[in-house]
Amino acid sequence: MNFKTSKARSMANTTASASGASIVTAEKALSFISKGWQDVRSSADADIQLLKTRANSFKNLADREFENFLNSASRSPFSVPTLTTPVTSNPYVPAEIDFVKRAYSSPDFKFNPRSKIKIDLSAIKNAIVAEVSVKNEVNEDSLRKWKRIKFKEKEKEKEKEKEDGQFAEFWEPIKTLKSRLMELEQKSSSEILEGIKNSEIFEKLKSSLKAICKDPSESKEVAPLDAPELLACLVRQSSPLLGHLGIDRGIPDKIIESLCSKRKSHLLLRSFSSGEELSMIDSDNISDELDSRVASVLHSTGHCHEGSFLSDFGNHDLIEKKRHVAIVTTASLPWMTGTAVNPLFRAAYLAKSAEQDVTLLVPWLSKIDQERVYPSNLTFSSPEDQEIYVRNWLEERVGFKVNFKISFYPAKFSQSRRSIIPAGDTSQFISSKDADIAILEEPEHLNWYHHGKRWTDKFNHVVGIVHTNYLEYIKRERNGALQAFFVKHINNWVVKAYCHKVLRLSAATQDLPKSVICNVHGVNPKFLKIGEKIAAEKGRGERTFSKGAYFLGKMVWAKGYKELIDLLSKHKRDLDGFNLDVYGNGEDSHEVQSTAKRLNLNINFMKGRDHADDSLHSYKVFINPSVSDVLCTATAEALAMGKFVVCADHPSNDFFRAFPNCLTYKTPEDFVIKVKQAMEGEPEPLTPEQQYSLSWEAATQRFMEYSELDRILKNAPTGSVAGRKSSLTKSTSLPNLGTMVDGGLAFVHYCLTGNEFLRFCTGAIPGTKDYNKQHVKDLHLLPPQVENPVYGW
Repeated sequence: MNFKTSKARSMANTTASASGASIVTAEKALSFISKGWQDVRSSADADIQLLKTRANSFKNLADREFENFLNSASRSPFSVPTLTTPVTSNPYVPAEIDFVKRAYSSPDFKFNPRSKIKIDLSAIKNAIVAEVSVKNEVNEDSLRKWKRIKFKEKEKEKEKEKEDGQFAEFWEPIKTLKSRLMELEQKSSSEILEGIKNSEIFEKLKSSLKAICKDPSESKEVAPLDAPELLACLVRQSSPLLGHLGIDRGIPDKIIESLCSKRKSHLLLRSFSSGEELSMIDSDNISDELDSRVASVLHSTGHCHEGSFLSDFGNHDLIEKKRHVAIVTTASLPWMTGTAVNPLFRAAYLAKSAEQDVTLLVPWLSKIDQERVYPSNLTFSSPEDQEIYVRNWLEERVGFKVNFKISFYPAKFSQSRRSIIPAGDTSQFISSKDADIAILEEPEHLNWYHHGKRWTDKFNHVVGIVHTNYLEYIKRERNGALQAFFVKHINNWVVKAYCHKVLRLSAATQDLPKSVICNVHGVNPKFLKIGEKIAAEKGRGERTFSKGAYFLGKMVWAKGYKELIDLLSKHKRDLDGFNLDVYGNGEDSHEVQSTAKRLNLNINFMKGRDHADDSLHSYKVFINPSVSDVLCTATAEALAMGKFVVCADHPSNDFFRAFPNCLTYKTPEDFVIKVKQAMEGEPEPLTPEQQYSLSWEAATQRFMEYSELDRILKNAPTGSVAGRKSSLTKSTSLPNLGTMVDGGLAFVHYCLTGNEFLRFCTGAIPGTKDYNKQHVKDLHLLPPQVENPVYGW
């Protein structure tokens, strides 16, 4: 019985119908293939038949041509001799061809040139030429392909050789490692252990373990530093940081002395037992004793410290003998201020020796700022024009051709601070190849808002020269005491972070880290010549001074005008008949003049002029009551011209006390006495020694000595410290904590000055983090976003 369901039966029927359709399709495919094969076969037969026909036609043509050849040969005049030697006929060669071979191979055959054989072989020639040309084309194509393939193979071989040569150094260690591993596999375990025992590393490890386990009392080596000595070293290296925080310098010295005194008896016994020199202990200087102790320990261990965290990595080794000095200042002519004039003379006299190249870097102001700063509305359209003006002014006064480079950096004028603030990184305008020695005129001013490369990283030696007593100026402002407190610590911060050595012109300035006091300024040689002229006139008995007293200076209250008006108003009756001529221009001119007029003082106000002007030569007394100056240039110029100078008993005038014509006062009553003494007496001519001490030659010599440039420029070795009794000197390889602190201060300062909001809050001019478009146009600079691109923001 059939138990399949209807669905199964329908599926079976569908399968059967599908199989039948596939059989029909296969039969059609076979019929199509057979039909195609028949077509191909018939086509091939037709082609073969065509070839046979063409071969027969060619054979018939050849037979006809050959018959023509034989007919023409039978009519030729020469006779064919009978061959005696029987010739065996070739069954495959016709009899006619056999006959021709016998006839033409006979020695009696003679060719008659007059006979003409006409055989038409053009068809054969054309067929052969056509076939040969086709073969040549085929051969040329195949030859090109072959050459192309060979060329590619050669290129691949060359690239492979190149890669092999390029990575040979990387494969060589791997090959060596494989060979060593193969050698190691061949060795037994006992041989491997024996090799390790005989190795150099094992011997060093064994000696180190012996040294650790050895009793220190039995060892003749130098004993390590104990805890008090390490603590003393830490305190001594932290003394700059403690001083920056306001701690007295004597406190760290007392701590060091206390720590070292506790161990002095133990050190003495240790020195006797180990045979060390007694001079190391007999030294009264605790610091030298500690240095010698540290040096002996470092020498015994063979330690050589190459550097420390945040140390100077930018300083480069000097190969050339000639050094380079870059002088960076905060003002430029025609602004007649100390930071514009004195660095200019310093550059001229440093370059005069020709022992080093000198570059003076001065600020460039836009046309608007030039109108605010420079006198008589004098402006310059390009840095080249200002450079010509500066060089002409300088050469007219020094009397020789100046040979130094003048460069400009972008800056802006701050009306609130009445000073010039650098825009952008000032250090980038000294090329790396010239970055050797830097002299920063007013280092605190240059670095308040400095956001760029650290000076001590770029230069081998950085010297700062402090010109201005900023704390004295700030105290005169609103909330001056609070502002002065912050400015004092900021000045300590930037000077410590960016300078190796600091020179203070007088004790009137802030006591800064790494600083010494020395007057490194001189006077214009023109003033010394005026003094010589006046002395010569006095020697001839001529009257030299026809006028009384005068004062010259920028007319702002902080430049001594407040003290001057107070003194004259308080002692108006005591100085009855005393007249004073005042020369100056400034922002406070109107207030100063109105105040003097209101108090009815005998003061004649005149426009400011050059101190070397002929109209000022005949004055006998120069009065300068200012206590805000650091070292008044006008005072030095007046002394150089042989005048009396009446000035306050103040640290800014300490350098001038040695001159007999300098009259200092301590009280207002003393001021009256000194003024009368000067008006009634006659000044003494300067001696040659006094003239030399005021000259720029002497100032340059003092600068070279106190800044240590005389030693650095001559590459003098930093040997032992003078006066040290110990044969061991302080090791320069000792990691310096002070250097690490300086680097940390510089890093924090860089981060803070990079924030525009913090810069604005601390008084910076907006937009001075980078120079602007006008600076780019005037100085031909790249835009700041191109010069210093920022990625990843």
